[in-house]
Amino acid sequence: MPLKNLRLQKYKNKLIRFFYLCSSTNQPKPARFQKQMGTTEPLTNDHFYHIYNRGINGSNIFSENENYSYFLKLCDKHLSPITDVYAWVLMPNHFHFLLRVKENLTCAQKLSDLKKSSGLKPPHQYLSNLFNAYSKAYNKRNHRHGALFERPFRRKTVHTLDYLRQLVLYIHLNPIHHGFCRHPLEYNWSSYKTCLSDKPTRLCRKEVISWFDDEENFISCHQKTLDIEAIEMSLKLNQT
Repeated sequence: MPLKNLRLQKYKNKLIRFFYLCSSTNQPKPARFQKQMGTTEPLTNDHFYHIYNRGINGSNIFSENENYSYFLKLCDKHLSPITDVYAWVLMPNHFHFLLRVKENLTCAQKLSDLKKSSGLKPPHQYLSNLFNAYSKAYNKRNHRHGALFERPFRRKTVHTLDYLRQLVLYIHLNPIHHGFCRHPLEYNWSSYKTCLSDKPTRLCRKEVISWFDDEENFISCHQKTLDIEAIEMSLKLNQT
C-alpha cells in the first residue's frame, strides 16, 4: 500500500475509534471531548428541576408575540407527556421553567429502564426536541440559520421547599428585574397570572399556592421588594 494511502487509513481508523468512544455508553469519553461538552446533570423521575437557557451570545429568541405563543404550544406538546410544570417565564433572550419529571411515565417504565426498543426517550431528549423544533421554526420565520440556544441547556435540581418558593419568586419577578414591568400582573409571558386564574390549565398551580400557604400570602410575597441578585447567588445562578 502506498505511504499516502497508509497514512489516510490510519487517520480514518483514529476517527472511527474516537466516534465509537464518544457514542458508547460503556466506554469513558475522551478527556478532550468531556472538556468541550462539559458535564450536565441527568434528569431523573420524581425530581424537581430548574430548567433555563438563553439565546446564543445573549441574542433574542423571541421577537414577536407569535414566537412566545408557538414556544408554549411546543412546550405543551413535548413536555406534558413527561413533566409537570409549576412556574415559567419567557423573556426576549432567555427563559426559566420549574418542572418535575413525572414519577409514573407512559408505559409505566422507569427512566432508568428506558431502551431504544421501547420507543421512549430519556427526559432530556424531550427538552432537546422542543428546542430544536422551535429553533427550526424561528430560523425559518426570521430568515436565519445556525444555533439559536446555547448548549447544553441549563438544569439544576431543586431539593427543598424554601428553594421552590425562592425559585417561583425569582421566575415571576424576572420581568421586573429586567425592567419590562413594575408588577408581574403586567407581564403576559409568565405563569403568575395563571396561578391566580380559575381557567383550566396544565400548570400545577394548587401546589404552587400551597408552598406559600394560601393565595393571599402568594400575592403578598410577590409584592415585596426582593434582591434578585441575592436570590441568584443563593440559587447559584450565573446568568439570566
